Amino acid sequence: PLEMSAKKPVPFLRQVVPVRKKVQRDPRFDDLSGEYKPEIFMKTYSFLDTIKKQEKEMVQKQLKKCRNMEEKEKLQRLLNHMTQQEQAQKKQQKLRERELSLKRQQRELAKQGKKPFFLKKSEKRKLELAEKYAELKRSGKLESFLNKKRKRNAIKDKRHLPSQKNL
Repeated sequence: PLEMSAKKPVPFLRQVVPVRKKVQRDPRFDDLSGEYKPEIFMKTYSFLDTIKKQEKEMVQKQLKKCRNMEEKEKLQRLLNHMTQQEQAQKKQQKLRERELSLKRQQRELAKQGKKPFFLKKSEKRKLELAEKYAELKRSGKLESFLNKKRKRNAIKDKRHLPSQKNL
């Protein structure tokens, strides 16, 4: 056993043999867990999409049957959450596919002997915006979107103008 200092009172339960502390590790940041690749992750866990779709259908059925207003609101919020998650996932997938297509084009140009050209973030954003406008035009929602944007900008501009009481 270890010698204890006479200047300190001896604790009632003292550790004779030091116990090794258990080291916790987070697999998200640990190299032992491997490298994160979204494509592989999506392929591995693709079965979750079908389960989510079934759950969404169940919630929709429960929402139709439900009579209690509080329960109905709760189910509606859950349904909205599920649809938003689904839309975000689709958006992420489109973004990934667009990046992959740009990479393929760069590889093709490199094979032909041309110097690779990589887009800046601002250029990517412009392409994304153009694609969004094209999609809105196709669906017929472009006019309403532009009206909302105009109103939002008008409110922002009004905020920066001097008010009457300040004069």
